[in-house]
Amino acid sequence: MLSKADLHLHTTYSDGTATVRELLAHVAQSDLKVIAITDHNTIVGAQEAARLAPEYGIEVIVGEEVSTQAGHLLALFVEAHLEPGRPLGETIAAARAQGALLIAPHPFGWLVPSIGRLGVSRRFSDPGWANLVDAVEIFNAGLWAPRSNALAAEFAAAHGLPVVGGSDSHHLPTVGLGYTLFPGRNAADLRRAIESGQTQADGVQWGMPRVAEVGALWARRSLGLTPPTHS
Repeated sequence: MLSKADLHLHTTYSDGTATVRELLAHVAQSDLKVIAITDHNTIVGAQEAARLAPEYGIEVIVGEEVSTQAGHLLALFVEAHLEPGRPLGETIAAARAQGALLIAPHPFGWLVPSIGRLGVSRRFSDPGWANLVDAVEIFNAGLWAPRSNALAAEFAAAHGLPVVGGSDSHHLPTVGLGYTLFPGRNAADLRRAIESGQTQADGVQWGMPRVAEVGALWARRSLGLTPPTHS
């Protein structure tokens, strides 16, 4: 039996619009079995979510979308905050030291800092990072250009890398739009599936109505109309 996970979610601890409890309550009503909270450059929200998860009957992986000098990197199963702004190799070494699983998110995204972005024009002529990560996010529901996901899938296939999908959700209506399918039911099963290349990735794009909705939410927050909260 295959279960569904969303491995790329943001809360109000970074640039998301849902609090931890709001996100957990939403996920509890979905078909997701496992989620990863991957706020930008912080794990505080993910740690809170992991503590609260049993109340909602779901499993939460503590993750972080850390900004490296080469672009964004998803670190899952982290135990300590990874400092942003360091070279990719240093960040990876620090993550490995705590047993983290490393994923290249939206590696060929046009409008986000992506570790494979230069490869779009060079057609993978400098794929050194392929040997540094455990998996590639080949479906990111929030990307503007679908071709970016196709390039990621081509890259993963060319280098024999496991694949994952995520919603890159910053507000509740987009949670679960991108997902990873894996054999098993819990986070430990998911990790084994990624490490053994038994995962699948799929989903649907946010679409312009959802993009406009999240843009309006961010605009309201910037104007102080909906102040961020972590409770």
